[in-house]
Amino acid sequence: MEYISTTTLANELDIPASELFSKLKSLGWIDRKVDKWVLTDLGKQKGGQTRKLDKGGEYVVWPENISINNGQSNSKPRLLNATNIGKHFSVSSQRLNLILSELGWLEKNLAGWAVTKLGKIVGGRQFEDDTSGKTYVKWPGSILQNKNLINVFNDTIVEKEVPKTFSSSLQTPIPITDNFRDKYPANFRTQDGHRVRSKAEMIIDNLLYQYGVVHAYERQLPIDENVLCDFYLPTGKVYIEYWGMDNDPKYLENKKRKQDIYKKHDIALIELTDSDIQNLDDILPKKLIKHNIKVY
Repeated sequence: MEYISTTTLANELDIPASELFSKLKSLGWIDRKVDKWVLTDLGKQKGGQTRKLDKGGEYVVWPENISINNGQSNSKPRLLNATNIGKHFSVSSQRLNLILSELGWLEKNLAGWAVTKLGKIVGGRQFEDDTSGKTYVKWPGSILQNKNLINVFNDTIVEKEVPKTFSSSLQTPIPITDNFRDKYPANFRTQDGHRVRSKAEMIIDNLLYQYGVVHAYERQLPIDENVLCDFYLPTGKVYIEYWGMDNDPKYLENKKRKQDIYKKHDIALIELTDSDIQNLDDILPKKLIKHNIKVY
């Protein structure tokens, strides 16, 4: 059982801390003694505990699933931490945070984890531990049905049954370019074993491999729209699109749609064209360094 401070509980319930302290006092769970809040016997019966501060003194903590509505369910759904979500997908909280980071929903900072713009879109909320100062993120229950998160586990689970709670939700992403992948099969094999759809993509893939830059091919973007990128670089969370056709109206229309989607979600994008491929060993490193990815 995890315990959280009264202030953190107020943040999760999306109410002012002063309002929650007054509510708990009216319930008889805490009381004000001199200049501090103390836990009552009734508060202890409800699951409250005290914790010591590093510099002396004590503060009150509560079970993270406690209800303050006299046993009735809270009007607002509770947020889930990395441990809760990890248990649902049978992975550790550390591994779960790495997966959320790869999706672009989290980023590491000196104090812990910080929610990104994309993370906020799917409901992530930023928190800070009252005593340690560590930062972390909690998520709405809907995250368990998020198709992008589910697809990550669908891609990585090997010889393991997909949990029944979400197996029926698995979907294959629909490319934004109609029938493009049927029309252009992945017949080109790269040095690292990927199969790509054009010689230019093979050159890009091989160069990333030679640079030692970890990359994925045709990765789903972590957004609601079903869009596949050409390449994804976990370092820097950067996407690469190779625009190889400039004389096809349908292709140009789809290109514009994808560019608008990247811009809409503020997703880091490197764009390459046929003219770039001719001198890629000079052009690509310059584009990568703008995203703090060094190749030499």
